[in-house]
Amino acid sequence: MILVASPGQGAQTPGFLEPWLEIPGVADRLAWWSAVTGLDLVRYGTTADAEEIRDTAVAQPLLVAAALAANEVLYADADADAPDAVAGHSVGELAAAAIAGVLSPEAALVLVRERGRAMAEAAAVTETGMTAVLGGDADEVLAAIDKHGLTAANVNGAGQVVAAGTVGNLAEFAEEPPAKARLRQLSVAGAFHTEHMAPAVDALRRLAPGAPVADPRATLLQNRDGAVVESGRDFVGRLVEQVSAPVRWDACMATMRELGVTAIIELPPAGTLTGLAKRELKGVELVALKTPADLDKARELIAAHTTGRTA
Repeated sequence: MILVASPGQGAQTPGFLEPWLEIPGVADRLAWWSAVTGLDLVRYGTTADAEEIRDTAVAQPLLVAAALAANEVLYADADADAPDAVAGHSVGELAAAAIAGVLSPEAALVLVRERGRAMAEAAAVTETGMTAVLGGDADEVLAAIDKHGLTAANVNGAGQVVAAGTVGNLAEFAEEPPAKARLRQLSVAGAFHTEHMAPAVDALRRLAPGAPVADPRATLLQNRDGAVVESGRDFVGRLVEQVSAPVRWDACMATMRELGVTAIIELPPAGTLTGLAKRELKGVELVALKTPADLDKARELIAAHTTGRTA
């Protein structure tokens, strides 16, 4: 059983889309999606610097567009027309929804355009951020996060939790880190998946009911609790509420194990989710689809592991 995973904000790096533009049709697709999002996605994915693509209103549409473009290329010559299962981390859930057929690419990009704008506006109210906590005792890490008035915004499994909150509280947390844990500041512009994002949730609640939605054609996992969601409308509703709720990627990986997932392909900018799976899902074959040079290996996994549910 093969699962395609789409990464979340913070995974982007300058120039990560450049090699994909050498594939016929990708630049045209991105030009069309640039019109949908109101952003020059080609420029942001090739020549923009790290600070430009750190902007939430830019990063989120860029990541979803990149994942969708790479998935189209991946399955263009594959033995199946869609993966058995799909999951996305945070904003990657919009790409996952489109890959599973819940949303059209254009609908997903409209939603992510508005999501990015709304979250950027919410983040501007108070100076906030996110810090990855690597290692340490799980209970001690969560207790330290709570002690400093922060939220465990991402529980990613494999010994990784992301603390989120005000810059001041994050600084105090850095001065008194949990024992045996390493801290790494993330390249994001706000405390996503916390109460600080409540205004963005309100904005999306007004917008999402009008989105054209279908039920998923692949097994679709959701971040709130790792559940398999069979209703497209329910999934979109969950996406809205997830903006201010913690991402439980650990629960998603537990569901992958229960489903019997045997291979995972992570869409660009790949590496984060396959890194977590390597530590947590022993025996599962992995491909981080960073550049087109990884396509052959990814297609070999599709041929070997697809169950035929969606072919």
